[in-house]
Amino acid sequence: MRFYTCLLILFTVFHLGNARNCSRNQYVGGVLDQSSHIGREQKIAMEIAVQEFCRIGNDICSCPSLILKDSKGNPSRSYYEVMDLMITRQVKAIIGTISPQEATLVSEFDKVTKNIPIISLAPTATSSFPEAVTMPSFVQMSHDVKIHMQCIAAIVGHFRWRKVTPIYEDHTTFSSSPGLLTLLSDALQVVDTTVELPLVFPPLHSLSNPSIYIEKELTKLKMKENRVFILLKSSPASCFLLFEKAKQLGMMEKGYAWIISDDISSLLDSVDQSVILSMQGVIGFKTNLADTSERFENFKLQFRKRFRRKYPDEEYLNPSMHALRAYDATSVAMKAIQVSKGSSNSTSSVNLFETITHTKLNGVSGDISFKDGKLAHLPTFRIINVIGRSYREIDFWSPEFGFFNDNLGSEEENLNLIYWPGGIQRIPTGMAMRNEGRPLKIGVPARGAFKQFVNVSYDPDTNETHVTGFSIKVFEAAAKKLNYSLSYVFIPYYGSYDDMVADIHNKTLDGGVGDTEIMADRYEYVEFSQPYLDSGLVIVVPVKPNIMKERFIFFYAFTTKLWIILLAMTIGTVSVVWLNEHVHGNKEFVATSTFEYVSKMLWFAVSVLSLAHRELVNNNLSRLVLATWFCVNVIVAACFTATLSSIITISKIQPSINLQSSAFIGCNRNSFIIHYLVNVLHFQPEMIRQISSIDDYDVAFKKKEISAAFFVAPHANVFLAKYCHGYEKIGHTYKLGGFGFMFRTGSPLVDDISRAVLKVTQSGDVNTLEKSMLDSLSNCSRLPEDQSRDPVGLDPGLFTGLFMISGSISAFVFFTALARVVINHRDPIQKKVELITARLGAWWTTLLRINVIDRKLNIELTPNQPVA
Repeated sequence: MRFYTCLLILFTVFHLGNARNCSRNQYVGGVLDQSSHIGREQKIAMEIAVQEFCRIGNDICSCPSLILKDSKGNPSRSYYEVMDLMITRQVKAIIGTISPQEATLVSEFDKVTKNIPIISLAPTATSSFPEAVTMPSFVQMSHDVKIHMQCIAAIVGHFRWRKVTPIYEDHTTFSSSPGLLTLLSDALQVVDTTVELPLVFPPLHSLSNPSIYIEKELTKLKMKENRVFILLKSSPASCFLLFEKAKQLGMMEKGYAWIISDDISSLLDSVDQSVILSMQGVIGFKTNLADTSERFENFKLQFRKRFRRKYPDEEYLNPSMHALRAYDATSVAMKAIQVSKGSSNSTSSVNLFETITHTKLNGVSGDISFKDGKLAHLPTFRIINVIGRSYREIDFWSPEFGFFNDNLGSEEENLNLIYWPGGIQRIPTGMAMRNEGRPLKIGVPARGAFKQFVNVSYDPDTNETHVTGFSIKVFEAAAKKLNYSLSYVFIPYYGSYDDMVADIHNKTLDGGVGDTEIMADRYEYVEFSQPYLDSGLVIVVPVKPNIMKERFIFFYAFTTKLWIILLAMTIGTVSVVWLNEHVHGNKEFVATSTFEYVSKMLWFAVSVLSLAHRELVNNNLSRLVLATWFCVNVIVAACFTATLSSIITISKIQPSINLQSSAFIGCNRNSFIIHYLVNVLHFQPEMIRQISSIDDYDVAFKKKEISAAFFVAPHANVFLAKYCHGYEKIGHTYKLGGFGFMFRTGSPLVDDISRAVLKVTQSGDVNTLEKSMLDSLSNCSRLPEDQSRDPVGLDPGLFTGLFMISGSISAFVFFTALARVVINHRDPIQKKVELITARLGAWWTTLLRINVIDRKLNIELTPNQPVA
């Protein structure tokens, strides 16, 4: 018995000694903020990971020990604890909430610390620090922060906010962190959003009175117009204090929008109810977890037991993403040490780092693998909305697919079901107008010349002012297309249009609605919405009839070319018939003189059109020619009747003004047209008459006070609709910007109203309203604007086929008659040809003889040449 007892003691001592030897230098260090809830979660998760690894492993020598240090939330203390673990305890790897700046300082201490792997549990991996790129042994247990910024930009872009204010806690001691804001700005540029002056505040432990400081900074933000805030990075204590103060200052009410990042959204599962109640309406995103696996459920069960036993005062016991990442990071480190130990006699730091970066693990937070020192797998984020006592998931987002949710419906439906601060479901505008809390003051021109666009009337019975008109209806239709309720009131403005522009710029008015032309010089002071009507400067003149054209209007049924062709075809056809009948011996086609021949032929040409000719046509070929020609004349006559009727109905008339003459010109009073005529078209100011109303134009024309008037195209359409028989447009249209609504520079309503105007225009509502306005003025029909000023007669090209058929038949008959003439008079013709040939021969012989005699005479008269 004593023998067995001694043996057992010896075996135990040997085993313990061997264990003591094999565990030498097998330590994994951890530096956490154990004073925070997140730090305590990470501590429990890391302990569970080591315990499971040691329980599963058969060789006790391959089971490193875990040494945890408490940084107490102080970056300086965190740095010194890391150094102590590396130098004093000679740990193989460090796991903890270590920033890239802290790791850089550690690696620069000496060669030993430079190569010891550091696995950072910082919530988001950043690529904005050049130090992190040059570090040889730094691994981040998180995804690239650029992906987080892209998700924020996608949310902002979906709701079309043009300005945002980022809030960021700079909790680094060694250097500031402007890189995060730069990445956010770059991501927001894709969705055409700019970053307002951000709020960057130091960590709470460095402030003497954090509550007063946060309240003061939030008050500054409240005084600005932007109402969209993005909490990029913050410690839990700072985050909770921030929202508590925001609620007290009324910044969690209607009109505000708050976005929180993944770092902060992950805290929502482990915070008090009071914090949740102060964050009502906040939207955010958090990494999506596959929390249905058996491994996750086992880890969750162990975590809850340990956490409840270790921290009985804590209310929330479910593990957050921070705990899951700490568990997986510890598992990766343990597995890497085991693999490195098994492949070599000693576990070198370089080999261990390479092993860690090549480790692949199916962890409780998802698939774990690394690329460039960060998690390789692209994340999927859950879009959440804080409401009630917790939050609800409304959609998903990923870098590959954007927003998606196959289970809950389309993106448009899900993201429109958000409850915003104040308990409303309408999307906040993102900007607060200067007159927040009361309706917008929208100026409308009360003295415009065309009341059809804006009409301001006063009802003495009800003591109310009514504003109506086409422009008002378009604006109201556009306001109904907005995603939010727009409160406004129309203010009659009795100054000029340019004065109203100045008052909007000076913030006396919030906007302007009316028949306001978009001009480049006005853009210097206000911003315009998308044009709701196209515009251009046109000339309108009175018209007078062309008396000569009215008296001889039948000539304009055909073009001159067609008239000539018809006359030639008629003479040619009759001549062919007359020749053919004459050749065939028809005595009725015989004349005693040339004059009688021409007169009979012309009369035949007229009478044959109505079949009233006296001459009897005997030959079938002549009848074929006449039948074809008769069909041609019937078709041409029908076209002539239709064209002449159209010309008489249309009764086109000519303008009665030559703008090159010294004529007086009319235009709207207090309009930009006056400056345009003087500065651009170079009219003399004294030749311009200012008109106050649409009826005054007609009076001025009739009194000969003006000879022409310049209108913008929509005004010209209204004037011509009312006085459609006496005036018309002439000349060139000078292109302008169109009619638009005015707002102060930087107002979010510019983009929102522009988008709403496009919706109203594409739906056809603007065209319907314009047609209704024009139809209500007059019932007279107008001519198409693109119709030619002069009557256009029929062209010969329309009858080319008919003319070819008739001409071909006439040509055939003509050559047939000509051949018959040649055959019948062959002998006389032959004798005449022989006589002509003989005469030509005699003439040619005589000419040759005379040429020979001349040559002989020249030789005889030439003196003898001297002999050489």
